[in-house]
Amino acid sequence: MDDSDVHNAFHDEAPVGEDSVLIPRGIEAFTRKVTTTASHLAGHGGDSAGSHYHNALGQMHKQLARPSIQRKVFSMARTSPTDLVRSKFSTSEIQSRALSYLSDDMLQNIPEDENAYSLFQGFQASFPELTDEGKRHRRRTSRGRRMIEDTPTAANTPQHLHKLKKGRSTLMHELEMLGIRKNMASSEIREIDIKIANLTGMRRIILDRLAGLEQEEVLLEHDLVDMEGRIEVAQELVDEAESIAIASAPRTDEDDLVTDQDVDEFMSKSVYEKIPSATSTPSRQKRHKANRRKSMPILHEHFDPGFNIREIKAHADQITALDFDMPFGTMVSASLDDTVKVWDLNAGRCIGSLEGHTASVRALQVEDNILVTGSADATVRLWDLSKAHYDPQGSRFGRDDEEDDGMAFENPDDQPVDPPEGSMADCPLFVLQSHVDEITALHLRGDTLVSGSSDKTLRQWDLEKGRCIQTLDVMWAAAQASASLGSGESTWRTTSRQAPGAADFVGALQVFESALACGTADGMVRLWDLRSGQVHRSLVGHTGPVTCLQFDDVHIVTGSLDRSIRIWDLRTGSIFDAYAYDNPITSMMFDSRRIASAACEDVVKVYDKMESRQWDCGAGITETEDGRTPAVVDHVRIKEGYLVEGRRDGLIGVWAC
Repeated sequence: MDDSDVHNAFHDEAPVGEDSVLIPRGIEAFTRKVTTTASHLAGHGGDSAGSHYHNALGQMHKQLARPSIQRKVFSMARTSPTDLVRSKFSTSEIQSRALSYLSDDMLQNIPEDENAYSLFQGFQASFPELTDEGKRHRRRTSRGRRMIEDTPTAANTPQHLHKLKKGRSTLMHELEMLGIRKNMASSEIREIDIKIANLTGMRRIILDRLAGLEQEEVLLEHDLVDMEGRIEVAQELVDEAESIAIASAPRTDEDDLVTDQDVDEFMSKSVYEKIPSATSTPSRQKRHKANRRKSMPILHEHFDPGFNIREIKAHADQITALDFDMPFGTMVSASLDDTVKVWDLNAGRCIGSLEGHTASVRALQVEDNILVTGSADATVRLWDLSKAHYDPQGSRFGRDDEEDDGMAFENPDDQPVDPPEGSMADCPLFVLQSHVDEITALHLRGDTLVSGSSDKTLRQWDLEKGRCIQTLDVMWAAAQASASLGSGESTWRTTSRQAPGAADFVGALQVFESALACGTADGMVRLWDLRSGQVHRSLVGHTGPVTCLQFDDVHIVTGSLDRSIRIWDLRTGSIFDAYAYDNPITSMMFDSRRIASAACEDVVKVYDKMESRQWDCGAGITETEDGRTPAVVDHVRIKEGYLVEGRRDGLIGVWAC
């Protein structure tokens, strides 16, 4: 090699850096090296070959001098090997790689999974027919099984051993797929359990929120009632001031003149007509209107059927009567301990005791804020519960929001707090006295009140004047019915299941406008017309005293000591349906969906009309599991799935059903 070769080699091997080929000096050195090598190779040939190489090198020099070629060379020198490989990929391959790419962050934060199989294995086990391998395997398996079954082969041949091994591998594969599917099903069940637990927690939180909203609603209702009462008082004061101002106005001479008309009017009226008689019952000065709730609680509708909402230690003796106006509203209970107590079902607290009856109360009804009680002292009393001086919910009107009542919310483990003395002193309205024996049944509907007594009469009362306006004799009606039929039977029908001294003569009654239904101890249900005072129809079917009844616009449901509940068609008077129980029926009530009855057991019998099924609700279900034996249920009331039951030990249970 000559000196030029050494010079060129020196420049080519000189350490000019990793990017030295990109500078013009590097390109010139590379060009000189190529030219020298080509000249050296061409020098040993002929002139034709040398001219050929010289022409080629000249063209190469010209091409390298072009700016576009130099830019391509520079860009290629800057490109990494990875980019060079990627440049050879097709568009579809680049898209597939982009979709399957996972960043390092995602690979580091892979969630933990207890599954021993991959997603692809699960797909193969669940849908083997969707994969080509599964289709081939299925065809191969079915063909192999047919060959094993149909083709006879000797047991000592290799073919027979091969078929058996192939069948074993097929069964092992299916067994493996079934194991994967079992694990998938187990994992799904665990995931569903976790979701159910989460949803249950969320439901509990929302139920607590709903309970708080209804608590706020009750407080606002109390404040609204209090505000309406203050408005009425203020209006009365304004009217009184206006009347005083008119009376004290100066009179003119014309007002003092007496006209002939005034003389005639004075002479035509007796002064005795303006004086009330001594025997007349004084009427009320002001009509007591019913205070209806403007909102209805719905919290109990979201409880499971049979859920125990509350248990109240109400009395020290057997419950004789109870009723409530609405779910989580006001309840009144009476007992053989001769007490009548008013309760707030929302707070579970006693508002006060009603004093006035001289014997135990046998029947009562709560209609909005009006209470009617019938006692063994043969009197009927009316009460206005809105005049109670004790409000366990408290009232927020006229006080700061920061003040804490401390009485509306109590600890269930604490002892019950007695209401203040005289909290119900202003509740009595008036007393109705005409019966000569104990009151056993009554019903109030609007302005119509009807009571039934052991004196064998029904009485209709005028609530405006507070006196009896009609008396219906049950024995006379029975005699008239017997005479009209022309039979020689007794006027009173003796039942086969009547226990001496155990049944009331008038067991139950209900009134609607001029229609009255009454169930008596002879097992008859008589439908009366209050306008004529006559029995319109008699329903015969019970073999024991009727203890309870209720009707709507189509049916009447009756319960009796003959251990049956019967549903009658009011239009035809025939039996629509009947249910038999193991014990006598002492109380019954129905709402839009359920018929609840007390059948001398520690549970309430509930019949669901929508699902046509019977089920038990009460302490006999829950307390029996704890080894306790609750008392027998004697009375039950239900409204819109909110059930209240009274027991013989004085306890009252509140349930959702």
